[in-house]
Amino acid sequence: MTLHRARIAVVWLCLLALAACSHTPPPLPRLAQDDVVLAFGDSLTYGTGVDEAQSYPAVLSQLIQRQVVRSGVPGEQTADGMARLPDELDTTHPKLLLLCLGGNDLIHKVAPETIAANLRQMVQMARQRGIAVVLIGVPEPKLFGGVPTLYADLAKQENIPFEGAVFKKILFDNSKKSDPIHPNAADYRIVAEQIAVLLHAAGAV
Repeated sequence: MTLHRARIAVVWLCLLALAACSHTPPPLPRLAQDDVVLAFGDSLTYGTGVDEAQSYPAVLSQLIQRQVVRSGVPGEQTADGMARLPDELDTTHPKLLLLCLGGNDLIHKVAPETIAANLRQMVQMARQRGIAVVLIGVPEPKLFGGVPTLYADLAKQENIPFEGAVFKKILFDNSKKSDPIHPNAADYRIVAEQIAVLLHAAGAV
């Protein structure tokens, strides 16, 4: 076994232990080895502040041993993502969509109802194409801001897995960031690891 594969094996043992202790999310279809995962979002998905290989989609791809397409546009709001998503889905043909948008809407004080409606539309776009969805929440950009309830409410209503904790832990701790807004390489890896835990718990890997 190579050192790289040994490290992956150790990480997965830790992830499996964590998943066994966590709440079981709504189920996802099992990903075949050649299935594509689309990570769709803004600068947090793009990996602003680090090299592409250190972005969370790149690290996640190593952890789950599947192709993860990084489709993040820095500064993008949900309305822009809603317009961009159909072509991305039709081009990449993913089996699973990781949807992480809304942070820039919150910065620009877009109404929560509008953010939720745009995210819901994107979830439905994917489902109409037979693509499963995982929703990833981001915190409000203010001191002690939590992740808006619109994310958890939407995930519950649509019965999709939801990751709502990891970015809140990172984005309010300056020691975990590469600049005032974005994670550093070590903490993009933590994002990837937490999403891998969720995918395992939901049966996707």
